[in-house]
Amino acid sequence: MHKKMLVTFAVVALAITSAMAGSNPTVGGKEMYPTKNIIENAVNSADHTTLVAAVKAAGLVDTLEGTGPFTVFAPTNEAFNKLPAGTVDTLLKPENKATLTKVLTYHVVAGRLSARDLMKKIKEGKGIAELTTVEGSKLWAMSEDGKHITLKDEKGGMSMVTIPNLFQSNGVIHVVDTVVMPN
Repeated sequence: MHKKMLVTFAVVALAITSAMAGSNPTVGGKEMYPTKNIIENAVNSADHTTLVAAVKAAGLVDTLEGTGPFTVFAPTNEAFNKLPAGTVDTLLKPENKATLTKVLTYHVVAGRLSARDLMKKIKEGKGIAELTTVEGSKLWAMSEDGKHITLKDEKGGMSMVTIPNLFQSNGVIHVVDTVVMPN
């Protein structure tokens, strides 16, 4: 009986350890660790290689590795692919660094806003939360069903938060399906 209990405890401990090992959310096939910063996690996501290349080209790595906190609406590679042909290549050219920086910082809001925080702001705003981006322009968050958050940019473009609440040591990432654009 004593050996049976030890085996049972060992099996339970192994099951708990296995469950805990994969308890962080995954993006692009990689775990997002809350102890790592925004850049440390983003560079591992296969779904965000374009975003990471853009952040590097714009010289924003040090900023997004900083203490923050930041709320980042992170477009996937597919989101960048929705832009007109050649847009990404043009933005990544050194002579377009200012424009690229403007677009990227439009995806960042100061502070750590979880999906719950955003929903609260949406409710307080009677259906719309006005956010001021690090770029300095406005971005609006909405929810038609009370569960999913949609962003509206200054040009009227819409983007859906597909994966919310990827908490980082210096903020939170919300994955979005479309690049939002400032005026």
